[in-house]
Amino acid sequence: MTKSIYVGNLPWSATEEEIRNMFAAHGTVNSVKLVTDRETGRARGFGFVEMPTDDAAVAIQALSNASLGGRALRINEAQPKAPRQPRY
Repeated sequence: MTKSIYVGNLPWSATEEEIRNMFAAHGTVNSVKLVTDRETGRARGFGFVEMPTDDAAVAIQALSNASLGGRALRINEAQPKAPRQPRY
């Protein structure tokens, strides 16, 4: 089983490789996805890391107060996306 981890308050300069290396110290990283703005292509300051369930628990615990680029990261288990109301 894998678990998705939300990583928030990222500096805009953060790279997927940087995040992968940070989490790899605590287990196997299956994927890293930094979210970008559709219009501008700029980073939106958050992303998701997918790891095996046991490794994810260790990484969340270890990195919960970590900082990157002078910013305190928010790290927790990702919640399912809430359904959106249709636009008419």
